[in-house]
Amino acid sequence: MVKVVFTTTGDHLDSPLDSRFGRAPKFIIYDLDAETFEIMDNQQGVHASQGAGIQSAEAIARAGAKALVTGHCGPKAFHVLAAAGIKIFHSDAATVAEALEQYRRGSLPEIGAADVAGHWS
Repeated sequence: MVKVVFTTTGDHLDSPLDSRFGRAPKFIIYDLDAETFEIMDNQQGVHASQGAGIQSAEAIARAGAKALVTGHCGPKAFHVLAAAGIKIFHSDAATVAEALEQYRRGSLPEIGAADVAGHWS
């Protein structure tokens, strides 16, 4: 079972891809084997005064994610994700569905280091 997480503001594959990881309102966790997805609420990250990226990274690691597709990832979240063995990919797709297609084609660049400073929003 391969689960890929997408940052979003909505509940469907045609929802916008959110460029923020830690403060994205929701995550779509897509199971590539079953071709199904579930929604994970990220309100703790949205409202956290600090540590949003760490909390979000821990949550998707607990969900069994193998990859994350997002716009940007800060240093603390990157460290937690890397330690959990979760690969991080950059996409500027308009929707989750478009980002999923990019992921399937193998056309997304893997993020090898944090690409924004901490507390970026």
